Amino acid sequence: DRVTFGLKCSFSSTVTHSLLYFDTSSTQVPNFPQFVSVAYVNGLQITHYDSNTKREMPKQEWMKKITDEDHEYWDRNTQIALNTEQASKGNTETAKQRLNLTDGLHMWQRMSGCEWDDETNEINGYFQYAFDGEDFIALDLKTETFVAPRPEAVVTKHRWERIGEAVRQKDYITHECVDYLKKYLRNGESVLMRKAPLVSFLQKSPSSPVTCHATGFYPDRAMLFWTKDGEELYEGVDYWEILPNHDGTFQKSADLDLTSVPHQDWERYECVFQLSGVPDKNYRLERTKDHTNTYIGIALGALGLLAVAGVVTFFIMRRRGEKNNV
Repeated sequence: DRVTFGLKCSFSSTVTHSLLYFDTSSTQVPNFPQFVSVAYVNGLQITHYDSNTKREMPKQEWMKKITDEDHEYWDRNTQIALNTEQASKGNTETAKQRLNLTDGLHMWQRMSGCEWDDETNEINGYFQYAFDGEDFIALDLKTETFVAPRPEAVVTKHRWERIGEAVRQKDYITHECVDYLKKYLRNGESVLMRKAPLVSFLQKSPSSPVTCHATGFYPDRAMLFWTKDGEELYEGVDYWEILPNHDGTFQKSADLDLTSVPHQDWERYECVFQLSGVPDKNYRLERTKDHTNTYIGIALGALGLLAVAGVVTFFIMRRRGEKNNV
């Protein structure tokens, strides 16, 4: 089974940017590297390292140009990844011993990074570990302490607080991490700038739900929902998760069951798309018929083609800098 960190993001009218690193060290996972490390800016993957290639590599064309101002960037970060790989292997063994576990399939994960609001200048950040899919230890940025949800992590909490690790991590999050985030945003501005979607209504048959589909938007901090007479609907609606497209943009769908709604009332329904930093868009449902006699609602705007993204991302992450042993 795949084990991932779950990140809960709330939509806001302000614009929040993120730089997040994910590391995963695993044992006895078939056809998967023992260690993988990736970085994301605003949900777009920018780097990749694994224990097979032993090299940190760019995942975006604009990331290749970073050596124009930092000639040692890829060599330096490859060495950081190599050191983190070794530390993660040791931490996996330590966690197994503390939890009295035998050899087998195990996974040690780390997530770290920062979020920066470019309107309020507010900074938030993450530095947390999980073992076999359960939280192990995490930094509380406000109190500069560590939270240990498992008794086996308490010894790590006390040791890290004693040596000032919480203060170092906070300093990294609020300074170096944010500085790099701003640099990446400048270098990748043409890709990372906010993009409005193409929205279309689709219905397979008269008895099928009407799907409002938005695709090609960026970043992924977006909401898509149905309204009736301006009021948001919850019953008879299926809301689907945001999915990535192959070009780094995103897509989202929402299905509305109209089987019991008279055709003349369809215009009371609207699909609303909200994207951070972009004015809200309302698309009213109209009933038309195409040459195949399949009923289709046409959005008041450009029709977008469905982009089916078969992307499965295995998240893993790390902080740039010194190793952390548990």
